[in-house]
Amino acid sequence: MDQDTTRLLAVAERLLGEARQAGSDAADVAVASAFSRSVDVRLGHVEETGSSETESVSLRVFVGDRVASVSGDTRSDLKMLAERAVAMAKVSPPDRFASLADEARLAKEILDLDQFDPTDVPTESLRETALALEDAARSVPGVTNSNGASASAGTSSLVLATSHGFRGHRFRSGFSRSASVVAGEGTAMQRDYDFDSRMHYADLKSAEVIGREAGERAVKRLNPGTLATGRMPIVLDPRIARGLLSTLVSAINGAAIARGTSFLKDRMGEKVLPEAMTVTDEPSLKRRPGSRPFDGEGVAGKPLTLVEAGVLKHWLLDTATAKELGLETNGRASRSGAGLSPGSTNVVLTPGQLSPQALIAETGLGFYVNETIGHGTNLVTGDYSCGASGFLIENGELTRPISEVTIAGNLKEMLLALVAADDLDTRFSIVAPTLRIGEMTVAGR
Repeated sequence: MDQDTTRLLAVAERLLGEARQAGSDAADVAVASAFSRSVDVRLGHVEETGSSETESVSLRVFVGDRVASVSGDTRSDLKMLAERAVAMAKVSPPDRFASLADEARLAKEILDLDQFDPTDVPTESLRETALALEDAARSVPGVTNSNGASASAGTSSLVLATSHGFRGHRFRSGFSRSASVVAGEGTAMQRDYDFDSRMHYADLKSAEVIGREAGERAVKRLNPGTLATGRMPIVLDPRIARGLLSTLVSAINGAAIARGTSFLKDRMGEKVLPEAMTVTDEPSLKRRPGSRPFDGEGVAGKPLTLVEAGVLKHWLLDTATAKELGLETNGRASRSGAGLSPGSTNVVLTPGQLSPQALIAETGLGFYVNETIGHGTNLVTGDYSCGASGFLIENGELTRPISEVTIAGNLKEMLLALVAADDLDTRFSIVAPTLRIGEMTVAGR
């Protein structure tokens, strides 16, 4: 345990002690720290160089069947913070579901998930990288302007301590690069971007590759047309497919189920995806962005099959939500400030057998979507509608760019009509390949 973690743990221990002195029956506290530096450039000049360092604390206290949470920073008056939390709890309405996690479910071993890279990237290196990103993007023929490029590096750590004995810490690093450019002139201009974000510096795509991809994406969008209103197959770029899978994850979040605000609330044990598809949530994968050795309550989460062979099997649950549903937590508590709610870790959709190119070729005539605008999903009904742009698929090939259309459908039918390609991208906590939806309504001219 390094000196920083030891210091954060000391803050957590003190806050637990102050909460006990103030009259709490039980409590947990999270102490987080983060450091980052970044450089933003535009048109060959540095626009901003920044660095930040933050430390925060969040305390949750229980007084009988009442609970309250407060947050502050490590420089706060910890005694006053604890007293305020206990005072708030005493006047809060009873909550029969709120409690610390069962001791038997707490993580006994803090796994090393290879999420920290000690590489120190100086500001000058970030500047050179950001300039290289933009240079590569602007060198693509047809690119006429730049929205800028950036490079950043940072670390974050979390200490979690509970009054019933749990002590755990997590430490991770993060490195990112991005570029955004404009192609064309006047009212015909089009914008696009590319980026990469990793926990290990050596895993990052090169600045030249990211910049060139951003430029080529923008140029390909020039001179878009529209589509006649009708129904056709829709192929989702992985950027958009991740959003669709994220919507499914939101619909099987236990909090939405407990509130009755999910279109899947009565579908447990029923088919919600094609039989060829399984969705897992895996918190212990090494070197992956959603991994964690314990959840926001200190529970050791195990791999969870959310959807198996198309059939819905589990909700995402923390302790309180599980109790409300008459179930047990599966270690999916996420902390946000002083709040706790269920959340996913690394969600992975099983890949298909076809390459993206083969999937598009098999589609024949359709619409390849690589950007959505004004995304609107009604989780209660499953209705889905958003603006979209991308490319027309003709004779199994991407042809002319398309913009200013709307795609619409209902998630119940959309999810059952999915076909997956084989191009999983494990850089993200939501891992989805190129996806084809059997048919959706396309509203154009």
